[in-house]
Amino acid sequence: MYLGIDLGTSELKALLVDDAERVVAMRGERLAVQRLRPRWSEQDPAAWWQALDAALQGLRSAEPSAMAEVRAIGLAGQMHGAVLLDSSDRVLRPAILWNDGRSDDECIAFEAAVPELHAIAGNLAMPGFTAPKLLWVRSHEPRVFERIARVLLPKDWLRLGLSGEHASDLSDASGTLWLDVGARDWSDRLLAACGLDRACMPTLVEGSSPAGALRPALAARWGLPSGIPIAGGAGDNAASAVGVGAVRAGQGFVSLGTSGVVFLAGDRFRPNPSDAVHAFCHALPNRWHQMSVMLCAAGTLAWTRALFGLGSDAEVVERALSLDLQQRERAPIFLPYLSGERTPHNDADAQGVLFGLTQEHDASAVAYAALEGVGFGLRDGWRALGGAEQGVEQLSLVGGGARSAGWAQLLASTLGVGLRLETGNEAGAALGAARLARLADGGDEADVCRSGELRREFVPEPADSTLLERRYARFRALYPALRKSFANAAAREP
Repeated sequence: MYLGIDLGTSELKALLVDDAERVVAMRGERLAVQRLRPRWSEQDPAAWWQALDAALQGLRSAEPSAMAEVRAIGLAGQMHGAVLLDSSDRVLRPAILWNDGRSDDECIAFEAAVPELHAIAGNLAMPGFTAPKLLWVRSHEPRVFERIARVLLPKDWLRLGLSGEHASDLSDASGTLWLDVGARDWSDRLLAACGLDRACMPTLVEGSSPAGALRPALAARWGLPSGIPIAGGAGDNAASAVGVGAVRAGQGFVSLGTSGVVFLAGDRFRPNPSDAVHAFCHALPNRWHQMSVMLCAAGTLAWTRALFGLGSDAEVVERALSLDLQQRERAPIFLPYLSGERTPHNDADAQGVLFGLTQEHDASAVAYAALEGVGFGLRDGWRALGGAEQGVEQLSLVGGGARSAGWAQLLASTLGVGLRLETGNEAGAALGAARLARLADGGDEADVCRSGELRREFVPEPADSTLLERRYARFRALYPALRKSFANAAAREP
C-alpha cells in the first residue's frame, strides 16, 4: 500500500492505493481561508495538521489492515505559500497563500533589484510567488522578519511534522522565485535579494526520492509502520501530472480546481515570462514543465452558486447548459478575474466583470457566462503555452470540474483540443503523491507513471466552436479596455 497526501487550499485529501493502482480508500477534510483584507489570503498551518490527523485517523478506522501495509508516503500540496518558522521551528504568523495579491509593489521592486530574475527563475515576479511575500513581510512586519530562521512551503511544513526533516522537492521549490530552475538548485543571488540565504531554505530533493521517515509516535497513532520513507513529493500540479502519466514531452492536462491550470511536460527548461507562463522543474529528474494558471476556475462556480443560492456546483453547470445556442449567443460576457489573474495578464488588480447584462438575462444566462468565462481564461493560457503550435492534440482532464461531462464538452470546444477523462483523474494530486511514494520505495517509472484507463473522450463540437470563437473575440477585447480602470480602482482601495 502507498499513502498519498494532498494539501489543497479548500481540502486536504489522503488516499490509499495498492501497487496495482487500485484506490482502496480516500478521505477528505475541508479547510477554510481567512481573508482579513482585500486581496489577502491566509491559513493557519495548525489547521492543516488538524485536517491531516483527522484524515489519517479516518483511514485507520475504515481500513486498518491497509494502513498497516503502507510502505511509503508521498506529499503534494498548494504551491507558493510562505510558512515562516523561528529557530525552534515555531510558526511565526499565518501562512500567506498562493492566491494572495498584496505584494504587487514588492514584485516591481524585486524585478528592479535583480534584472536577471527571468533568466534564473524562468518566471515573472508575481504576487502569488513566495519571494514577494517575504519582501512584504520584511517591509510591513519587520519584527516577524527578523525572527525568521526557515521558510517552508505548505506540504513541506507537514513533512517537518511527520519526520522532523526540512526538505522540499524541485517542482514545488520552482514556485518560490528563489530557485535556479535550469540548474535545479537554490540561487544565492535571488535569496540575497530577499535578505535570506541557503541556511533559511530546506534541502532539495527530486520528487521521487526519499526525504524523511515517519516518526514512531505518529506511526502508532495512525496505525502505520514506523520509519517508512516520505517521498520528496511535488507541487500540486506536478503531482497531478504524475497522477495522469503526463511525464514526457508533449503530454499534459487541464485542471479545474479552485484555480485553473493548463500543464505541458517537457524535456528542457523553456521559460516564457513575457506571457506570464510558468516554467518549473517537473517532479521527476531531468524534466521540466510549462504551465498557465488562472486564479479562479472552479472558484467561479462557487461564487455563482452563492450568488444565486443554488445547492451545488453541479446545479450551476446544469442551469448554464440548459441554454440553447441562440440563448448562449445573447448571454453576457464574463471576465473571471475574481482574485486577480496570472496568465496571461499578471494583474493582481484585475476584477471580475459581467459585460452586456440586460433585463432578459436570468440566473441561467449568468451561470453560462461564468462557465464560459472560465473556459476562455483557460484558452488564454493554452494560447500562451503554444500548445496547438507544438502539435498537442489531446490533454487529460483533472480536478473537481472533471466530474461534469457537460462542462468537459464545452471546454473541449472552447480550447479546440481533445480531452481525456481517465480512471484515477478525480484523485488528481493525491494519486500523484502516492505514485511518488511508490517510486521512492523503488518502483519503476514506466510501470508507475502510466495513463489510466480511458473512461470518456471529449472532442470539439463544430457548432459550439463557431459560436465560442465569436464570443472569445469579444472576451479578449474587454481586458485591454478595462485594464486602466482596474488599476484606478485598486488605487482607491483603503
